Amino acid sequence: MTEKTIYELSQPGRRGVAFPESDVPTADLPDNFARHSLNLPELSELDVIRHFTNISKLNYSIDGGFYPLGSCTMKYNPKINEAAARIPGFAHTHPLQPIVSVQGNLYVMYQLQEWMQALSGFHRVCLTPAAGAQGELVGALIIKKYHDVNQNHKRVKILIPDSAHGTNPATSSMSGFEVVSLPSDDRGNVDLEALKAECDDTLAGLMLTNPNTLGLFDENVEEVINMVHEAGGLVYGDGANLNALLGIIRPGDVGFDIMHFNLHKTFSTPHGGGGPGSGPVGVSEYLAEYLPSPIVTVIEEGDEETPPFFGFYHPENSIGRMKTFYGHFGVILRAYTYIAMHGAKGLRNIGEKAVLNANYLMAKVKEDYVLPYDRTCMHEFVVEGAWDDVPDVHALDISKRLMDYGFHPPTNYFPLIVHEALMIEPTETESKQTLDAFADAMKAIAKEARENPELLQKAPFTTPLRRCDEVKAARDLVLCCWIPED
Repeated sequence: MTEKTIYELSQPGRRGVAFPESDVPTADLPDNFARHSLNLPELSELDVIRHFTNISKLNYSIDGGFYPLGSCTMKYNPKINEAAARIPGFAHTHPLQPIVSVQGNLYVMYQLQEWMQALSGFHRVCLTPAAGAQGELVGALIIKKYHDVNQNHKRVKILIPDSAHGTNPATSSMSGFEVVSLPSDDRGNVDLEALKAECDDTLAGLMLTNPNTLGLFDENVEEVINMVHEAGGLVYGDGANLNALLGIIRPGDVGFDIMHFNLHKTFSTPHGGGGPGSGPVGVSEYLAEYLPSPIVTVIEEGDEETPPFFGFYHPENSIGRMKTFYGHFGVILRAYTYIAMHGAKGLRNIGEKAVLNANYLMAKVKEDYVLPYDRTCMHEFVVEGAWDDVPDVHALDISKRLMDYGFHPPTNYFPLIVHEALMIEPTETESKQTLDAFADAMKAIAKEARENPELLQKAPFTTPLRRCDEVKAARDLVLCCWIPED
């Protein structure tokens, strides 16, 4: 049963608002400016409240249940982050205000830049990119500008492992590069022989996701980076999986030249449904001059009595602006709060617990599912959502059935190098009890697949809508479920 529209609930004569008597003289509006009949719904305040409250309950949320979406890091969003973002001095500021009136905002941005540099090992960080994909674009454009400035016009090739995030090839292609895919070896690492064959004078760079989308830390990462550097290329790190490394490894120390960070993933700000996100970019010292502008800096040093005065600077060879103003400040503020609350020790604990939770869950699930790379994982792992002895059941069927057990499905059919892939990331915020319940559901579904496969093929049964045709829904959008009568 679907929720009725606000129009279907309408009853003539009901009113939700009582307007006071006007305290100014009324005036007649010109006929050509006034509509004499408006087909608007008529409801009481209670009708409206119940309608929208019931609709909200139909939506799955991180506050309501476990989100094992691999690569998305759907961790709990602490409510203190929201409280900080709603402080009037932050919430009511505007990017066109004079700099002198937003020094608190600029302090938050500057401090977050400093913390991100300390966490990552990079020389400079820019906060303006509005999402991880835009951070990737910044990285690719910096690689391009670096080679153009150095007259290396032959360098037109970007290497991307087949275990990388799916946006990497699109980002490289948009930036004008030729994209070359690198295969993985039998342990889920970058194939070194394939990499070696591509390390020539046309190499511009490598986009490396580490840990990769298999949830595995590349065992040869330093060798991979050295091979690219020796060939004259740069190494871009996709930081979407940084949650596994917090306080343990600094990518800049390993040799990465550029990396974006997903504040809306690793640092617990709300995401999904299109945004807002935040994808700051960190670079090594020799690339700092190419970062997007503007970047917050200290204009005047303070002393014991006077705080420092903050402003902006524009890198000498900047690739330009990536956003109208200075980034998604609300997301930046939430990430600042998260880091300030945890501190260095707490952030390392987050990384360790994320890895522990993923390995615990993997150990339980692999008893019933095919694990293509049987290694210690990092923050996530990938299993096959199919079995040779149950040919009519697929990963999608397992995910649909999980909804009946009260769980959001994991990421489906990615990475592409795993047959019927289910990518599962528990994050550090989930308890052992939640992980056990999820593992029990996965085991029960594996049993059902063999005993009653039709159950999975027709699932879900308990959701507001039954199984939908996702392809048709994406291609044939219905954005309004109510058509007014003439």
